[in-house]
Amino acid sequence: MTSELLVQYLLSGITIGSVYAIVAIGFNIIYNATGIINFAQGEFVMLGGMLAISCLPFMPLLLAVICAVAATALIGALLHFCFFRWLQAPSVLRMIVITIGLSILIREAALMIWGEQVRALPHFTGNEISSIRILGAYLSPQVLWVLGTAAVIVLVLSLFFARTRVGRAMRACAANPTAATLCGINAQAMVTIAFMLSAAIGALAGCVVSPMTQTQYDSGTSLAIKGFTVAILGGLGNSTGAAVAGLLLGVTEALAVSILPVAYKDVIAISLLLIALAVRPTGLFTARAAGALKEF
Repeated sequence: MTSELLVQYLLSGITIGSVYAIVAIGFNIIYNATGIINFAQGEFVMLGGMLAISCLPFMPLLLAVICAVAATALIGALLHFCFFRWLQAPSVLRMIVITIGLSILIREAALMIWGEQVRALPHFTGNEISSIRILGAYLSPQVLWVLGTAAVIVLVLSLFFARTRVGRAMRACAANPTAATLCGINAQAMVTIAFMLSAAIGALAGCVVSPMTQTQYDSGTSLAIKGFTVAILGGLGNSTGAAVAGLLLGVTEALAVSILPVAYKDVIAISLLLIALAVRPTGLFTARAAGALKEF
């Protein structure tokens, strides 16, 4: 393998790994607030891309993306209102089953609304043939948008949970809902915000990757599997660890494709998930092992 080809695979892996990390962060936000895994997170990614594409004929690209993210956030709040808020002391298993059902419901609704047609947003800057040359490899300008979005999400969420009143209240509810309620914090409102934040992050990811990967009614399913894998690898609840694990999985997949057929790409992710669950179920970056990787 030439050095140029190696760099090309690494850049590709970092790009897709950033997407996995964003999806995994969405998983972790809801997990920290409720203790459940939201298997509808991949559908939030799909909805973001599809809604932005639907809005594009009526407004500029930036405004279409903003409207798509806002609409998906409202859908996240609506789902919590309709399917979770009224439950009285539900079991974790019951809530997980509900998220699986919601995933199927959203996917089928998207099929009815948009059909099976594959769609895509235009590139934010440049086009599909413009590229940037780095160490002999070629990089699409849209990749910079993906990497920048992932970096901004990690930074903003770190500041949000560490510095803002709402962020600290959400952390308090995640640590001890009863104590947080006794201190005057509305725990249900914090969970609703967590669903909105998770949905908005997923929608933003769907918008920035749509020009490269295209969007279809069922495109969120595979991303949900990869995001869940990354969340487990990084340690459930540790979003900074998820960012590192996402890059690790993305690069591993990209390098493996240079040796194995592309059809085995998903097998790699599932294999890593099974190994992690068997060997280190707490993830690669637990609070003690992560060191500087502070959980938000």
